[in-house]
Amino acid sequence: MSETDPLIRPRGADAQARSRSRLAELRTQSVADTGLVDAKLAVDLATHEVRENVYLFVPNLIGYTRILLAALSLHFMPYHPRYCTVLYCLSCLLDAFDGMAARALNQSTKFGAVLDMVTDRCTTACLLCFLSSAYPSFATVFQFLITLDFSSHYMHMYSSLTTGSKSHKLVTSDVSWVLSVYYTSQTVLFICCAGNELFFVALYLMHFDHTAVLNASSPKPVIAYLSTQVINLLTSGGPWGVYALSYLELVTWAAVMALAFFPIAALKNFINAVQWWKASKILVGVDLVERARQRQREARGENGSAGVLAKEE
Repeated sequence: MSETDPLIRPRGADAQARSRSRLAELRTQSVADTGLVDAKLAVDLATHEVRENVYLFVPNLIGYTRILLAALSLHFMPYHPRYCTVLYCLSCLLDAFDGMAARALNQSTKFGAVLDMVTDRCTTACLLCFLSSAYPSFATVFQFLITLDFSSHYMHMYSSLTTGSKSHKLVTSDVSWVLSVYYTSQTVLFICCAGNELFFVALYLMHFDHTAVLNASSPKPVIAYLSTQVINLLTSGGPWGVYALSYLELVTWAAVMALAFFPIAALKNFINAVQWWKASKILVGVDLVERARQRQREARGENGSAGVLAKEE
């Protein structure tokens, strides 16, 4: 950009007036144009617009806070599970509040939507990377889940933009009733996302927590009493009871948490697979339409050329 470019904040009152005039012209152009926004125009507006700072919208500020909390949780992840879990869960919990703030304050933006999605994907991927090292026998499974999560959301976002959708969450039931229910119902969306993250958090805690659920010598009277009753019941049940007790004594609270949230995590990843498949079909359909249109244009061009030659003869 040259020194005489009116978008650069110049010196002097006249120069500043020209800059404000140019910004007003850009705003008018961007509002009046009903088509796609030019990339250069978008960069200029984002750089010099002062009337409305999208970066400082409340939902986006919440998004930055989520990133900070996630980064801190990753810092503590290898050696301090309590700090890590609290920070990670707070970051995930704020995911529900940025959407609420965006709707309440009329501050829904494409930047915020992408920031939210990228934060979710990267945070989950980092936790799965740690789980791959904590459970090397299941590393391939965790790598597959990372791949499915990233690819399904990227393809879904791209297919939404390709078909002109205003949001990746606007999915009609005739396209996919599964995705329609998932994105339309805030309750379903929250349960699936929260349950999926809590399942991975439980696996993370299993790596550190070795406190058995059955603990007759627990300092907590309730746990000690219930553990004693279960142990007595199983030992009096014969060989099968003793056999079951030998496994139950290895079960930790984190393992119970993982078992409780496993069905929700399985559902969430099934939805990711559906999202990947539907996005693939949409993109292939768009390709077929564009190829058909290209053939029609080529046919019209050939016919037009033939008509011109006939007139010349």
